[in-house]
Amino acid sequence: MSKKQKKNLIRILIAAALLILLHFLPVEGLPRFALYLVPYLIVGYDVLKKAVEGIWHKQPFDEYLLMAIATVGAILLGVLKTGDYVEAIAVMLFYQIGEWFQSYAVGKSRQNIAQLMDIRPDYANIETDDGQLEQVDPDDVAIGTIIVIKPGEKVPIDGVVVEGISTLNTAALTGESLPRDVNVNDEIISGCINLTGVLKVRTTKDFGESTVAKILELIEDASSQKSKSEKFISKFAKVYTPIVTLSALALATFPALFLLAIGRDPQWTEWLYRALIFLVISCPCALVVSVPLSFFAGIGGASRAGILIKGANYLEILANIHTVVFDKTGTLTQGNFEVTAIHPEKLDKKELLHLAAHVERYSKHPIALSLREAYGAEADGCEVDDVKEIPGRGIRAFVNGKIVCVGNSQMMDDIGAKWHSCHRTGTCIHVAIDGEYAGHIVIADVIKINSKQAISELRKSGIDQLVMLTGDAPKVAESVSEELGLDHFYAGLLPAGKVQKLEELLNAKKSPRETLAFVGDGINDAPVLSRADIGIAMGALGSDAAIEAADIVLMDDDPLKIVTAIRTAKKCMRIVKENITFSLAIKIACLLLGALGFANMWMAIFADVGVMVLAVLNAARNLWVSSVNSSVQNPHPCRSDV
Repeated sequence: MSKKQKKNLIRILIAAALLILLHFLPVEGLPRFALYLVPYLIVGYDVLKKAVEGIWHKQPFDEYLLMAIATVGAILLGVLKTGDYVEAIAVMLFYQIGEWFQSYAVGKSRQNIAQLMDIRPDYANIETDDGQLEQVDPDDVAIGTIIVIKPGEKVPIDGVVVEGISTLNTAALTGESLPRDVNVNDEIISGCINLTGVLKVRTTKDFGESTVAKILELIEDASSQKSKSEKFISKFAKVYTPIVTLSALALATFPALFLLAIGRDPQWTEWLYRALIFLVISCPCALVVSVPLSFFAGIGGASRAGILIKGANYLEILANIHTVVFDKTGTLTQGNFEVTAIHPEKLDKKELLHLAAHVERYSKHPIALSLREAYGAEADGCEVDDVKEIPGRGIRAFVNGKIVCVGNSQMMDDIGAKWHSCHRTGTCIHVAIDGEYAGHIVIADVIKINSKQAISELRKSGIDQLVMLTGDAPKVAESVSEELGLDHFYAGLLPAGKVQKLEELLNAKKSPRETLAFVGDGINDAPVLSRADIGIAMGALGSDAAIEAADIVLMDDDPLKIVTAIRTAKKCMRIVKENITFSLAIKIACLLLGALGFANMWMAIFADVGVMVLAVLNAARNLWVSSVNSSVQNPHPCRSDV
């Protein structure tokens, strides 16, 4: 709770205590008026001040003016006729209670976002010539500088580890509590917290282009992007407030003048009382407060789950998603090659992988890296000599005195080895020993562990169509599409082709209300992300261009976060509609009752403050985002048959 919230709560409690105390004091006349004025001013001085400021700045028609007129009028009624000031103070007291609840809910949402804002690093450590560490502004650190990150410090700038082993807390960026281990040559991003060892990192970006700076920029811009509902409520309040003010004035005068004209008692006090009740009831606090708060809480709750939404308007669009279009590599698949199958002819699987990994020991090709990572025990005493790379074919080497060839089918044809193809989708690496075929190894870009579950959950969330656009070969795209259960796929597409296909999907929408989302991560996805109704970027591995073009950024690249984002948006819009419907229904009913004389000031208090409190509490539900948990137990299911 902030200092301001504590101060306001103390004011409310003091005013409430004084109101109860005065109820038991037998005081009448002017002393009674003076005593009741004390709690009124304690709890309402800021409302009166804002009402005067609004008049001074020629913008009088807001809830502060309505509260001021209603409560001051009720006090005047007490002075002139009833001698009762409780209703006037109660109106102001309950109004402040509603405002306090609103402030508390907004504070909780800001706290969620502040946790992300707290990732901003204060300094970067640079080692001086005498071995001492100097703290410098991250903005002053050039690309390629070696910085030192001690345990407990934030990673100030994106870079590559050149020395040290440690564990990073990435919760502020990804929403995940599981720490991440890093070693030499691993890339790390700014905003994480170093937990254990000392790291030396070579920076790869300027601070202004680093991950933390981009995230903070997204957060700062998010509040300026208003939804259609927010814009409607703002316009509605500007028109609604002067109308109800003039209506209250008419209610206070016209019926009394009519009664006077026909020779009957005008009952000025009665009609003035009804007008004051009308004003209290008509205050649009519930709508003006709860609708923006619903979106603000939704953005705050999503940010805590590692989903950055650039504005409230995107929540509204996301809630109407009917089609989700995916990029393949890096979005549905991991974006890096792994050994997915080993099929030996005479050797066992381990020995075949062992030979292939040793032959590829000195190659920098991604396939070679995948083979070595899958074997993982290079230092086993094998003698590898006379390594020769044959362009367009593969690599030949002597391993423990035997000629081992590792390459494609053309290499097998060249040496006369009788090879055969594999039923598995991927790149097939053939192995021959002394000219005799020994088997093959399949390497492929494997599907992310949560992709299949994400597709299933999206269908449960009401998504009608799931499509994949990829530049990969049709056979690979078909395999991924079938395994995940997508509706359609389009393969062999260049960036321009992706945009063209997306245009066709947009034109095929059944209704203008239906929206289409595109999910991608690469530079080539930026045009499609911009063209879609809403673009979702994978933020951890995604390119800067994709993150810049997207409307929503998933900080840990987990496809399940797409489901969480859509469900959060649907929940947010449902709560907005509930608050609008509930608030208007109660107000219209109470306004009619007030105008007809069937409502007293206590009903007016409920219609205004009670409805506002209920709407604020309902809006605050958006602070809690329910993430979809992974059902996958084995983190590397693709290796089950390796």
